[in-house]
Amino acid sequence: MGQESFIYSFVARGTMVLAEYTEFTGNFPAIAAQCLQKLPSSNNKFTYNCDHHTFNFLVQDGYAYCVVSKESVGKQISIAFLERVRADFNKRYGGGKADTAVAKSLNKEFGPIMKEHMQYIIDHADEIEKLLKVKAQVSEVKSIMLENIDKAIERGENLTILSGKTENLRDSVINYFSILFEGVVVCHLNMISDNLFLTTGTILLLSYLEGWGVENTKTR
Repeated sequence: MGQESFIYSFVARGTMVLAEYTEFTGNFPAIAAQCLQKLPSSNNKFTYNCDHHTFNFLVQDGYAYCVVSKESVGKQISIAFLERVRADFNKRYGGGKADTAVAKSLNKEFGPIMKEHMQYIIDHADEIEKLLKVKAQVSEVKSIMLENIDKAIERGENLTILSGKTENLRDSVINYFSILFEGVVVCHLNMISDNLFLTTGTILLLSYLEGWGVENTKTR
């Protein structure tokens, strides 16, 4: 990723931009502002394409976080940047200054912080992409496991048999868990923790099901 990967970024309360940052000139702030006016208020992620750029938005709890990126920058990388900005902004201003700040009054304080986050993502793009890949794999395994459990319960299968059928999924989860530590630098602790929580929860659920199945077998 080059220095021009991220063009412009802002944080808004409702439709009021509280802080923004860019080193470039162009009409992208105006286009981003137009998109902001049309955003649904529900918590979600949105991406719009315009003139070889993507306008990425993360909406949460009445605040909108935006970054304009080159089209070559993957959507998930842009969202990873917005997640970092959101977490930092909430840590600094959540429940206080941000609720009463006027338009662009946080530029001086938070503008340089957005620049730092841009540089961080650019410098660690490869590691972040590995993290996102692992997270997607773990989510896929979790979805498959839960789907298989639901189907088995519908068929009335004994949970002891079910635990045997999930053994391959356990191996997959452990494999992804290993990849997480082998392929990712330790400095991404905030993103790693989400994956660890999800992976650990999956393994604990499998273990619980196995234990349940064994107990049911003994009582028969």
